[in-house]
Amino acid sequence: MKDIIIDTLLDGIKLIPFLLFTFIILELIEHKFKNKTEKIIRKSGKFGPLIGSLLGIFPQCGFSVAATNFYTTRIISLGTLIAIYLSTSDEMLPIMLSEKTDIKIILIFLIIKLFVGIIFGFILDFIFKSSEKNKFNYNICEEEHCHCEHGLLNSSIVHTFKTFIYILISTFIINILFSCVSTTNIEKIFFKNNIFGPFIGSLFGLIPNCGASILLTELFINNTISLGTCLSGLLTGSGVALLVLFRTNKNLKDNLKIVSILYTIGLIVGIFIDFLHIII
Repeated sequence: MKDIIIDTLLDGIKLIPFLLFTFIILELIEHKFKNKTEKIIRKSGKFGPLIGSLLGIFPQCGFSVAATNFYTTRIISLGTLIAIYLSTSDEMLPIMLSEKTDIKIILIFLIIKLFVGIIFGFILDFIFKSSEKNKFNYNICEEEHCHCEHGLLNSSIVHTFKTFIYILISTFIINILFSCVSTTNIEKIFFKNNIFGPFIGSLFGLIPNCGASILLTELFINNTISLGTCLSGLLTGSGVALLVLFRTNKNLKDNLKIVSILYTIGLIVGIFIDFLHIII
């Protein structure tokens, strides 16, 4: 239990700088550039999926957390958010580097995640473009009642603290669940080279915790799961970003849509990768 508490605190504390920075930016945008925000977004947002995917491949889930808050206020589009989620490597890259994985394999993972994020990001922006035009009406301060008349920094700290506590509690529960299930039992669930591998991998990746990406990467390195199964899970995994999404975005239907889109993309890509591996 002591290790679980320590891991939970570390996972939460390392996100504080990202959360605080994000909320400060959002506060500035809401209060300093409120009348110009929508015009700027509509003019410069078309390349969002490309930029988001490039930034998302860096390790850790801090950027996906920041992107989630930006999506909640509609500073970025749905396609950009999904692109970032798909390309986010979370703990994959550090684990592979520490395990001295072949650089070619690492590049394969990063390149696939990058291009999947870009392609599906632009597709989603094209599909949902018309439905997002008039949704720049979410205001953090109105929703959270943070009394920002006391200063932008003060209200940003309040937002950060509330989100931090939410992440801390959720991560603690998930860590307990992970500790109750042995790695051996988890390995049996995936069944290497099984057609259902990507189905399970995509679902497993949705667990809002860095433990999911760590376990998937370790299972692949140990030759326990296929490339497609591992990628399906790493594509749907975005660290604790989904926790933040359900915390800040009050539209439950929209949140479930995002989760469904992530799962479907991860599944399709995973199956396709495993199919290519079989025929090549």
